[in-house]
Amino acid sequence: MASHGNDATRAAYEASVPPFYYRPSLSDCPQPSGSTSPWHSRPSGHPAQSLNPARRLLREQWIRAKYERKEFLHPEKQEPYSAGYREGLLWKRGRDNGQFFSRKFVLTEREGALKYFNKNDAKDPKAVIRIEHLNATFQPAKIGHPHGLQVTYLKDNSTRNIFVYHEDGKEMVDWFNALRAARFHYLQVAFPGASDADLVPKLSRNYLKEGYMEKTGPKQTEGFRRRWFTMDDRRLMYFKDPLDAFARGEVFIGSKEGGYSVLEGLPAGTQGHRWAYGITIVTPDRKFLFACETEADRQEWVAAFRSVVDRPMLPQDGGPLQA
Repeated sequence: MASHGNDATRAAYEASVPPFYYRPSLSDCPQPSGSTSPWHSRPSGHPAQSLNPARRLLREQWIRAKYERKEFLHPEKQEPYSAGYREGLLWKRGRDNGQFFSRKFVLTEREGALKYFNKNDAKDPKAVIRIEHLNATFQPAKIGHPHGLQVTYLKDNSTRNIFVYHEDGKEMVDWFNALRAARFHYLQVAFPGASDADLVPKLSRNYLKEGYMEKTGPKQTEGFRRRWFTMDDRRLMYFKDPLDAFARGEVFIGSKEGGYSVLEGLPAGTQGHRWAYGITIVTPDRKFLFACETEADRQEWVAAFRSVVDRPMLPQDGGPLQA
């Protein structure tokens, strides 16, 4: 750097970064904060993001790949995530008992799928996850491991989650980038006229917000129940537990042009909620009622909802999955 300057040095060490390779940014993997987080308490005066293990993992592996392993000076070193095929063992959380078991995973771009097997010598996979329906995001706090990855996909028109990790941080980041590579190549075929800049934001995404709220049912006469909510673009999913494999339900949130709006507070006479800070989401079909534990939580959720409602709908946004 002293001899050539920062820009020239960076250009050399980043000479062959694949477009799908995840470059760390300031917005990486925001973790739940305040009362919405069931896992973390942080020292007073320390910002939540300073403790984010996902950000540390992504930044460390980016730095090691660039300077230590020199992967972007020597493209042949990118084979673990660029070959179009990857096979290995990951610790996967069991759907029913919450324990983690070693499972064989196979990613094959030729078949357009990520598969996993309950036994290493099994001929048939336990699940086949289509690349076009897959998203991966690091969730170390939720999973309880610094290399924890959440893989989400659609099964029978509803959301399915699997939670995995590997003890080696490089292995887990290589899996993450291999999944992004598979998504990238799929999208290149699906949208042949699109530029790399158009496709890269679609490779993987972090959730807009996660945390606990209370909700009531469609008749709005039953009591409110505490649920874990995940805002994934226009889909608000809710779970009984943050590590549930399946969402209990999903709410599609469209745009204000389509008759959607977000209001602070609950309709007059609403009863049955323990938490005092209400939110009403108005859709063309019905109103959805939620309650937050604190005013700060409510403001964060309202901001997340309004960021979606204020954005015009696009053809790929689809429509409601479940009511």
